[in-house]
Amino acid sequence: MRRRRSTPWIHRWSRLIIAAIAAVGALGTGYLTITKLAGGSAACPTSGCEQVLSSPYATVFGLPLTLFGFLGYASMGILAIAPLLVNASANKDLRSNLENWTWPLMLAIGTAMTVFSGYLMYLLAFEIKALCLYCLASALFSVSFLVLTVLGRTWEDVGQIFFTGVAVGLVTLVGTLGVYANIDGAGNTNASGSGAGEAGALVTTPSNPAQIALAKHLTQVGAKMYGAYWCPHCNDQKQLFGREGAKQINYIECDPSGQNAQPEVCKAQKIEGYPTWEVNGQFFGGTQSLQKLAELSGYQGPKNFQ
Repeated sequence: MRRRRSTPWIHRWSRLIIAAIAAVGALGTGYLTITKLAGGSAACPTSGCEQVLSSPYATVFGLPLTLFGFLGYASMGILAIAPLLVNASANKDLRSNLENWTWPLMLAIGTAMTVFSGYLMYLLAFEIKALCLYCLASALFSVSFLVLTVLGRTWEDVGQIFFTGVAVGLVTLVGTLGVYANIDGAGNTNASGSGAGEAGALVTTPSNPAQIALAKHLTQVGAKMYGAYWCPHCNDQKQLFGREGAKQINYIECDPSGQNAQPEVCKAQKIEGYPTWEVNGQFFGGTQSLQKLAELSGYQGPKNFQ
């Protein structure tokens, strides 16, 4: 009697494992998407998560990148679990057809997610330079999808794996580079028209209500911050206000190559160093603490600055 060859365990469990990973990924990206759309901050043990999620790379076509991640995870989960929901005894042909159709689709999605995650890892390491645990987990999940899809069944045509991987990988890479083509090396969206020019480093810190209120007050009393896009101390000053607060201050770009540059204003005021604050007709050079700016401007609002 011939021994019946046993089915490898990974063939028996690959779909369930893929579905479980997809469920965890969908929950995570769903949470991040809702948080992003609500304007909140995601819970994360490292500050790098917030830095990455608030960068221009985290938005695609005006929508949170995590939304597309959620759709990818949801698709993988549905494709993985669909054949298992069919009764093999009653609908053997239907289940067989579903298995044959869903494996190539899962291979394509797994390949696309892996290539895209690889590019995001490059951005984390060399452009954003921050540690994001959500991004690392997503990359691990994506690679797991690809490995489980390749090893989770017996592929009659190995060339199908190679062809699908190369084709989908190239399309994904070209599309990714095209999507992010308008973002410069500093992580800023390139401007056009009257606002053209170097935008400088990205402000990554969050703002609380006190920081935003102080920034609005400074603008209301006519205070100005003179600086240059390449100035690290100017970026430090903006980081003190946070993303939302920095948008509220009256910032004057002094370098002609900077975005919305006003070098003639800086020259007229004889600005020699950056940053320089003008508050109530007086000039103060260097990075100023928010407490100091509050005192100089007569700010009376909340002072629980971060």
